[in-house]
Amino acid sequence: MTDFPTAHDTAPVRPLQVETHGLDVIADADRKGTPRTLFWPWFGANVSILGLSYGAFALGFGISFWQALVAGVLGIVFSFLLCGFVAVAGKRGSAPTMVLSRAAYGVRGNRLPAVVSWLLTVGWETVLCALATMATATVFDRLGTGGGTGTKVIALVLVASLVVLVGVMGFDLIMRFQTVITVVTGVLTVVYVVLVADHVHWAAVSAVPAGSAQEFIGALVFMMTGFGLGWVNAAADYSRYLPRDSSGRGVVGWTTFGASLAPLLLLLFGLLLAGSSTELDEAVAADPIGALTTILPTWFLIPFAAVAVLGLVGGAVLDIYSSGLALLAAGLRVPRPVAALADGVLMIAGAVYIVFVADDFLGPFIGFLTTLGVPIAAWCGVMLADLLLRRRDYADEDLYRPDGRYGDLPLQPLLLTLAATAFGWGLVVNTSASWLKWQGYLLGPLGLGGRTGAWAYANLGVLLALALGFAGTLVLGRGRVRAQENAQV
Repeated sequence: MTDFPTAHDTAPVRPLQVETHGLDVIADADRKGTPRTLFWPWFGANVSILGLSYGAFALGFGISFWQALVAGVLGIVFSFLLCGFVAVAGKRGSAPTMVLSRAAYGVRGNRLPAVVSWLLTVGWETVLCALATMATATVFDRLGTGGGTGTKVIALVLVASLVVLVGVMGFDLIMRFQTVITVVTGVLTVVYVVLVADHVHWAAVSAVPAGSAQEFIGALVFMMTGFGLGWVNAAADYSRYLPRDSSGRGVVGWTTFGASLAPLLLLLFGLLLAGSSTELDEAVAADPIGALTTILPTWFLIPFAAVAVLGLVGGAVLDIYSSGLALLAAGLRVPRPVAALADGVLMIAGAVYIVFVADDFLGPFIGFLTTLGVPIAAWCGVMLADLLLRRRDYADEDLYRPDGRYGDLPLQPLLLTLAATAFGWGLVVNTSASWLKWQGYLLGPLGLGGRTGAWAYANLGVLLALALGFAGTLVLGRGRVRAQENAQV
């Protein structure tokens, strides 16, 4: 039997102290805030200038401005709505997302989705750290004071140090840090939009030809994986600090609103910029942030570097915090700060590869999002259906006991997730890694044109995995959930 960890004897964490909470339960006395406070971390993590680059990414699917805008709005809002629903589990339980997931997968069975979650969050923090480094180097290159290897090394060290420091310190410092980022980046982003507004040419934007339904779906799925599905596995990590009687609708609403607001506005303007200039559209694929400096006046380059770096760091901070928790949920027995520090080392190594070795960003980035987006979508479907079936709060102590009501290695949710992932990978194509060229193996047999046909890059596998995980759990998991809740006293 595993001892049930508790935080009842832990003093409230202060901003300048290292948070000692890991996978343990947040005691009712330590719960604080209202659903409205969720706006700050979610807005701060998604106000990144990278949102502008998604305009070029979307148009890269071969669709028109209006198609890209609709795909972006639907993909962003729907995927962050999924985050909002998962965040409800945080206020109904007292533990991180990947511990609450044990109710659906069992205590040890949950290690499989925890490992996938860890890979996704480490990958995201690596991408954001690398982009912040490249953006800084591009700014200094335009200023004529550097931009070479030395500048990149210094930028990488500073960015990585800030991310690791805040991630290791924990929840309270993250909440304050994200509030500052929200204000600073929000103001400077508005200034950026005003300064480059004259580069928007509606005639060119409106002339971008429309694409096919398959290309529209591909852009829609890309938006989902690039935004909400990249966060859904961490959505309860912050709502777990709210009082249990907090409004569930408030948790869903403030999470979705805070996370979606900045990306929607940034995407709109990014589409206008990318549609106005073929050169800018193509440059974003190589350097998503740095390319945006080419249309700025020189005097605003330093403020731009600040807004770009802070926005990216804001997202990376949430990722490194959640990746440390996912690593613990996967079975590593170390304190949370040590797990976050270990992830920081991996983040730095990955960022070094992206900045100094890789010669293409967009291809591997899309491949990364698509490949890991499938199993995360399957997990999300299982998690949401399991949450929907429950009428009571989680029995916290049994989330840590293999012999408790949630079980140890239940086969049904694991087999369902593996099956949904297998079918999902059969309907996506990844050309950025030679060892993943086997993906898309169902596109031919199902009459969808094979790996080079019209449906190849629609990435239907992500949607299929989400639907199979959700529907399968609703049908097969009802009895298991009822048995668990009938065991509660």
